[in-house]
Amino acid sequence: MEKLTIIGGGMTGLAAAYIAAKQGVKVTVVEGSDKFGGLLNTFEIGGNQLEHYYHHFFTQDAELRWLLEDLKISDKAFYKKTTMGVFRKGKIYDFNTPIDLLKFKPVGLIGKVRFGLTSLFLGKLANWTKNEGIPTLDWFYRWAGKDITDALWKPMLNIKFGPYANKVPLAWMIGRMAQRLNSRKGGDERLGYINGSWKTMMDVLVTRLQEMGVELIKNEAVQEFKINNGKIEGIVTDNLTIEGGKYLITIPSIYFNKIKNCSLGTNGVEYFGAVCTILELKKSFSHIYWMNVADEGFPFGGVIEHTNFIPKEEYNGSHIIYLSRYFAMSEDLATMSEDEIKAVMIPPLKRINPDFSEDWIKNIFVFKTNTAATVCDLNFSEKVPSCKTATENLFLANMVHIYPDERSTNNSIRVAAEACKTMGINADFVPLGASLSAKIGF
Repeated sequence: MEKLTIIGGGMTGLAAAYIAAKQGVKVTVVEGSDKFGGLLNTFEIGGNQLEHYYHHFFTQDAELRWLLEDLKISDKAFYKKTTMGVFRKGKIYDFNTPIDLLKFKPVGLIGKVRFGLTSLFLGKLANWTKNEGIPTLDWFYRWAGKDITDALWKPMLNIKFGPYANKVPLAWMIGRMAQRLNSRKGGDERLGYINGSWKTMMDVLVTRLQEMGVELIKNEAVQEFKINNGKIEGIVTDNLTIEGGKYLITIPSIYFNKIKNCSLGTNGVEYFGAVCTILELKKSFSHIYWMNVADEGFPFGGVIEHTNFIPKEEYNGSHIIYLSRYFAMSEDLATMSEDEIKAVMIPPLKRINPDFSEDWIKNIFVFKTNTAATVCDLNFSEKVPSCKTATENLFLANMVHIYPDERSTNNSIRVAAEACKTMGINADFVPLGASLSAKIGF
């Protein structure tokens, strides 16, 4: 029986394990932490489970729909109309329909028309492969105009990409716009979620993997590769040695240098961190699910009111908001303590909703990761490594391979499927949806 050892038990690693095991491969998954699931991990709040980092999905996510159906839990998934808004110049604006766009006072009529046309072009017509060397901001200033770029695009790119905002390739924005526009129907955006949080899926997936004979090992970070004549013959953890077969490494590239005899480099790839400060409130903060904060001086770029998507009754009547922010490793957030993050995040909320009071807060939770997303700069495809490495029997599939698309559960499944194909494992039964991920390196 063919043997495969997967290093990393996040979504990419688990999806690859599931696909390979369905084809009769003997699979072992080695995870360094005490939990499987990576960025999909959840915690208890309001008597229910909730993700550390907000996680909805999209109507066009064919790979994810396949997995849910294969796990026989597609009935747990649902799609709902959601609302978006923008906080700009001290005011909240709805941002869902053409009429909302016309009411957006920070931008004139010509700017609004150019916004609509350029958004449609990027989401429906543009070819990402021809736009890797073009900075997104430069393109917006030229084609969308200074009005809308200064009012919306520039502040949003600044808060998401920080010091890299001027280096984001238009290819990434094309992937992002395609993802959002394809989830709209008749102007309304419909997003998906799973009853009971993503823990529902992860619990079933882990159980199914175990039933299929997959060995799942936690708390064993890989310390060393056993290499002989350019071929990987085994791995060593603190307590285990595993030998034979093929190896798929799915952990972030910045951790490669912690593994002895690992010749894989980062290829210059850097990662963004992310912090989500989650508030359990007595009252609703706003009527909007996803609010982009486009005014300067805020420590967060988004206010995601989860209970404007999932009813508050699912959380014992509590209202839940995420305050989200990506950060570069050079920024202060990278080294801030949990208490320091709370002190920075909470006070600015009154600038958005003057009625807000800290008395509304029942609980505060802070989650931070240093590997939330890759820093996609100009011509990033040149940094994306081949899945088949120079070391025989060693393969690589991680977040780098999601470019030019955005990080998502669905895109992790797509990357996992392509990795399996590269290793000679049939994955043709995984449907190929609208994802732009896994186009490079496979």
